[in-house]
Formats: sequence, C-alpha cells, structure tokens
Amino acid sequence: MNIFPVALLGEAFGAPELLLVFVVALILFGPKNLPKIARNLGRALEEFRRATRDVTDEIMRSDQEPPPPQIPPTSEAKTIEKPKDAPNEPRRS
Repeated sequence: MNIFPVALLGEAFGAPELLLVFVVALILFGPKNLPKIARNLGRALEEFRRATRDVTDEIMRSDQEPPPPQIPPTSEAKTIEKPKDAPNEPRRS
C-alpha cells in the first residue's frame, strides 16, 4: 500500500518513487538551483489554478445570465432606394 499515492497516467507512485525523482532532480540541478526551480513551479501552478478558476467562474456566470430579449421582426421591410438624381453610368476601371 502506498503512503503517498500520486496518480499519473493511470499509475500510482509511492514514497520510494517520489524520493527517487527528488534525488535525480537534486543531482541534475544542484542544491542551489532546486529551491528556485521549486518556487517557480509553485508560482506556475498557482497561476494555472487561478486561470482555471477564472474560466470556470466565467462559464458559470454565462450559464446564469438570461439571454438577451428577442426583438420581434417587423412586417414592413425597409428598402434602400437609389436617389433619383444619381447617374446610371457604369463604373470605369
């Protein structure tokens, strides 16, 4: 039984796997850069959560807003008439 299961692509990773990932990251990036990387990753995750929450709120708000009122069509159609004093000459290109 895993103490800290983390689901990724349908599989669960326990504490030994997470420890191995941490050790590999420590070797690759070094002890000085690892806190910076973790901080930037935390900020990116927070920004992603905020954007996701904003999109979800916008979708929920659009579901709650009533649709705009429908204007019934009028029976009289308006036509645009050509002025009587306009010439009937074809355009030259």
